[in-house]
Amino acid sequence: MHRKIAPPPKSKPVKTHYVICTNNEGYPASLEKRKIYRVLSDPQASAHKLMRVIDESGEDYLYPADWFVPITLSRTVAKALALAA
Repeated sequence: MHRKIAPPPKSKPVKTHYVICTNNEGYPASLEKRKIYRVLSDPQASAHKLMRVIDESGEDYLYPADWFVPITLSRTVAKALALAA
């Protein structure tokens, strides 16, 4: 299900969310279980039960949404993760 399609339009800022990976079936080099990943908001992907995740390659790809659990980070942690990316 690892697919590369056009990113969401850049007309407005993309909101960043974070998730923890719980399944990497078929993609052990791209995703690590129990690791935090950035997710880019993509309504089209969400409509198909997919998430646009920035994986180990540093690129955003679509993965099944049920492979991840959304998490809420404090501003300090979110800022630190954004700077580290």
